[in-house]
Amino acid sequence: METTRHFTATTYIVNDGTTALHEHERLGIRLPPGGHVDRDELPHEAALREVREETGLAADLVATESSISGPNTRGLPEPAHLMLHDINVHEDGSVGHQHVDHLYYARVDSRVIAPNGDDEVDPARWRWYSSEELAASDLPEDVVDLGREAIDAVGGD
Repeated sequence: METTRHFTATTYIVNDGTTALHEHERLGIRLPPGGHVDRDELPHEAALREVREETGLAADLVATESSISGPNTRGLPEPAHLMLHDINVHEDGSVGHQHVDHLYYARVDSRVIAPNGDDEVDPARWRWYSSEELAASDLPEDVVDLGREAIDAVGGD
């Protein structure tokens, strides 16, 4: 069976030592902003667009860029992590659908969530977590670890 793979971008946004997670209705867990990379986008552009659509916030990525350049080459903001998520796992263990996720960290200048995309999560379903709150939560281990890493990478503002 062939596995379908889509490129996605996820961004842990940080403000004043906290990161925002929303309750994902279908998955039943809390996640940061993110979604599919459109055909005409680069991963870092999708990361910024998804933050803007889902939260209404303008994000500033905390990412390095390669200093290597050439006549037709330039560096792009590098994700903090490049992850592979199995989305559709069959009973026989085969995987029908995966996301190749470019995971970024970013700074935002406000905690006011006001989505400006279509069909976005209600602002009441968002919550800001400090590093300590993440550590004490029952959130999935990867969400806790990445959220805490994002807060450390961005700093307390």
